[in-house]
Amino acid sequence: MHISKKTSSRMALWISFFMVLGASTQQAAIFQAYTHTDLTNKVDDLFKQWDRDDSPGAALGIFKDGKIIYARGYGTANLEYALPWTPQSPSRVGSISKQFIAMCIAILVEQGKLSFEDNIQKFLPGWPDYATPIKIKHLLHHTSGIREYLTLVELMGKPEGSGYVYTPNELVKTLSGQKELNFKPGEMFSYTNSGYFLLSEIINRVSGLKASAFAKKYIFDPLGMNNTHFHDNPNMIVKNRAYGYSPKKDGGYRLDILRLKVIGDLGVFTTIEDFLKWDQNFYENKLGNGTQNLIKMMLTPGTLNNGEALLYAMGLNINLYGGLKTISHGGSAVGYQAQYMQFPDQRFSIVILSNLSTFRPGRIARKIADIYLADQFTEPPASRPRERSLEKRPEPISLPLLQLKKYAGKYYSDELDITYTLDVENNNLILKLRETSNTLIAYSMDSFGWGRRNLEFTKNKENKTTGFVLQEGIVKNMKFRKINKQ
Repeated sequence: MHISKKTSSRMALWISFFMVLGASTQQAAIFQAYTHTDLTNKVDDLFKQWDRDDSPGAALGIFKDGKIIYARGYGTANLEYALPWTPQSPSRVGSISKQFIAMCIAILVEQGKLSFEDNIQKFLPGWPDYATPIKIKHLLHHTSGIREYLTLVELMGKPEGSGYVYTPNELVKTLSGQKELNFKPGEMFSYTNSGYFLLSEIINRVSGLKASAFAKKYIFDPLGMNNTHFHDNPNMIVKNRAYGYSPKKDGGYRLDILRLKVIGDLGVFTTIEDFLKWDQNFYENKLGNGTQNLIKMMLTPGTLNNGEALLYAMGLNINLYGGLKTISHGGSAVGYQAQYMQFPDQRFSIVILSNLSTFRPGRIARKIADIYLADQFTEPPASRPRERSLEKRPEPISLPLLQLKKYAGKYYSDELDITYTLDVENNNLILKLRETSNTLIAYSMDSFGWGRRNLEFTKNKENKTTGFVLQEGIVKNMKFRKINKQ
């Protein structure tokens, strides 16, 4: 077969392209021009198990005195095209986004357009009249008592990362439809994503700009963070981005895609190299009026009604590690994990971005701190407390078929605007929602478990089932009423 010179040249170009595209992550690392030392070799060992062509991985940045002293990508940012991770790969950072929303709020306060003491009803028409007003500061410090929206949408059959999409307007409607708070505002700290989502909506309404545009104008552009943005357009093309993945039970990985316009509690895409600019702004602020007042706002911990100081400031945890002050936050979002850890007195920071849902960047960040700062620790680093064990359940019981049938029917929640169907199948009580079916486990005559949730059926004077009350974590007393009889 005759092949022309033109065709031959094209083939050569394509072959070269695919050779570069398929380059291993180890080869890609060669072109990340940072000097290797005994310390960096120890760091590389921490990422070794993910540093493969067939595995999602991570990008690392270590900052010291205003410079990147080490940065590397490990593993693969895009498994479809075998694109390796690099310090230039944009990735979602999950809840690390909260500090950028907090800075937007601080800038609006500096501009005199709102106050930390403002009642959020001022900016959210139709917000319920609870016994105690919810203020901007309550949203910032996770002391509002507002129910967790991720739990609410899950109860509506629209869990994060599923094929079901909810809009910001729908989310505001759902949150403003809640008849109860989990606790009185300011009474306790309870981490929730709802507050920072609502802060993004408040930014929209106060500034006249979308929160994404406000952050670009007042944070990302002034700092030269040209590869950073709030991702409120799911159709937006992000060049060279890392895609999120989760392991499959039978081996390999599945792609995790988040197609939401919701931002505030999450939504930022950034790179290791861009994050250096944000990190350095804590030392010499270039935003707003250019004074350190903005940074002071950001780093001032919240307080409870009783005067107790929190360890949480504005989108940032203020704590100690090895006796050294730290400013930090972690993040996760369907298929992504991230960690930011700054030691301000040492002018030393660690940033890890990962595209694997099971990656634990916080643990690795602490180990990197151990490698570089061990000789400066003033006390032994406290081990991370283990995750709390699951609440011990009572032993399941078996109920007669006749009893189970008394619970069958449809149950409606006006707070969620959703209807659950309960059926009896194969001597089990089955809860149906959208395309899912879940077996309820009986623990007593009227008490059932549904995963980590509890359902307690309610009855009238005639001992007939009238509804149930659902509890899940810090979502308390979600009431459903029975709307038909069977």
